[in-house]
Amino acid sequence: MSTASVSPIPRFFALIPCAGVGSRAIAAGSPDAPKQYQTVAGQPMVMHTLAAFASVPRIADVLVVVAVGDDFFERHSATCGVSDCGGSSRAASVANGLHDLFEQGARADDWVLVHDAARCLVTPAQINALIDACQEDPVGGLLAHRLADTLKAEVQGRVAATVPRADKWLAQTPQMFRIGMLSRALASAGAEVTDESSAIEALGLQPRLVPGSAQNFKVTYPEDFALAEAILQSRFTPRTD
Repeated sequence: MSTASVSPIPRFFALIPCAGVGSRAIAAGSPDAPKQYQTVAGQPMVMHTLAAFASVPRIADVLVVVAVGDDFFERHSATCGVSDCGGSSRAASVANGLHDLFEQGARADDWVLVHDAARCLVTPAQINALIDACQEDPVGGLLAHRLADTLKAEVQGRVAATVPRADKWLAQTPQMFRIGMLSRALASAGAEVTDESSAIEALGLQPRLVPGSAQNFKVTYPEDFALAEAILQSRFTPRTD
């Protein structure tokens, strides 16, 4: 009786690029430190992000990619792997992180969920919703939020056109793709892509859009910190009704 080889069940990894300096937040008056390490609701922003992924049992491992010389995680305890292979762009940091996942035993057909360190309001429910929607998909997908506001195109500070919004979505993270496919896509697309979906799209593929939440925004500008603080505090405060 012959025994057919059984392919291992694909695993789910999380990759958190954390090598940026948050220049828009710093230039606008925030403390001179990477925004992902600034305190929001009592702890560094990235720790809220990591807590959400730690609450999803299906995530086999979390890898945080930091800049060379970044000692934040030497001073803060976290249940994640840390690699100081951050590159000069987000795409380079993610590509380097994927290489490290391969080195640590990840397979090409395993899934990776790439998430912005500064999207500290993501919830375990949203992460699970993305996995549920994409784990059988041939391409993968991303959390996204339908555009609610009227969208304008601009030329020299004035409205040039009103853009139809019916089919427009705001891309969010996590973005979930097979590790091998994403690695090839990033190598082909180069450093200019601003998210993983763009690299996959450049291969001629169409990632799945999975409804996210308006609260899953990327903390970017100084006023975003106060909003993130308020939302996190509301989650921590027990209901009395």
